[in-house]
Amino acid sequence: MMLFLQAFISSIVIHVVYFFGMMLVGYIKTRNYKPDFESAWDNVETLQSEVVFSKVNSHSPFLYLFTFVGVAVLCGIIIKLVNSHEN
Repeated sequence: MMLFLQAFISSIVIHVVYFFGMMLVGYIKTRNYKPDFESAWDNVETLQSEVVFSKVNSHSPFLYLFTFVGVAVLCGIIIKLVNSHEN
């Protein structure tokens, strides 16, 4: 039971660090973005004259469940291996 709890908490920590890391990278990129208006005038492109409506390919919410369980299993294996080498 302790192994399961440690793997579960490790998976939560890894996912939280990942999400906050992605938000931090996006924030830093947004803060440091400086558009180059002068060169934009040289690269004029015509816009589309037609509009296409379609579904955006977004990830399924089940993907996060699968990654959470997968990381928990991987953490459990690593914790088990580390504990077996200590004894």
